[in-house]
Amino acid sequence: MGNRNDNIIEQVTDFKCLGYRTSEYKSDLEDKLQTYNKTNGAIRRHFGKQTNKEAKLRIYNITTKAALKFGSEAWVLKKREEQHLEAAQMKFFRHLLGITKLDKEKNHCIREKTGAQNIVKEIKQYQEKCLQHVQRMDTNRIPKQALHYKPKDEET
Repeated sequence: MGNRNDNIIEQVTDFKCLGYRTSEYKSDLEDKLQTYNKTNGAIRRHFGKQTNKEAKLRIYNITTKAALKFGSEAWVLKKREEQHLEAAQMKFFRHLLGITKLDKEKNHCIREKTGAQNIVKEIKQYQEKCLQHVQRMDTNRIPKQALHYKPKDEET
């Protein structure tokens, strides 16, 4: 517990605010990937054979992909995390097209068939777009100040 201005502040190990998770145990990316996989599963279950592939792709783009990208502006992706993202994307696309891993179809061929871009590339483009947006802001805006913030040496 912390104390600030005679108010007791509870110390927590897991906190979620505006869709972004801060935790000792689970990263925001892990949380988003879990949601991404659940949403993809729901699309597969609820929009079975009666819904065409184009409609499922639209639903995927509007819901699943948008939910995954929300909050990704601050992610620093490691190679392993990039692999997890690509694997989750490919799992959905393979099921959508009826392709199994035994078919030995390359990922780039599957993306061509769906007209989709690599999810990692999309996230990196999204991050770049967000950075450019903040850089265009006036210097009095808080996001711009936060971007260029340099902590002062603490006096001991």
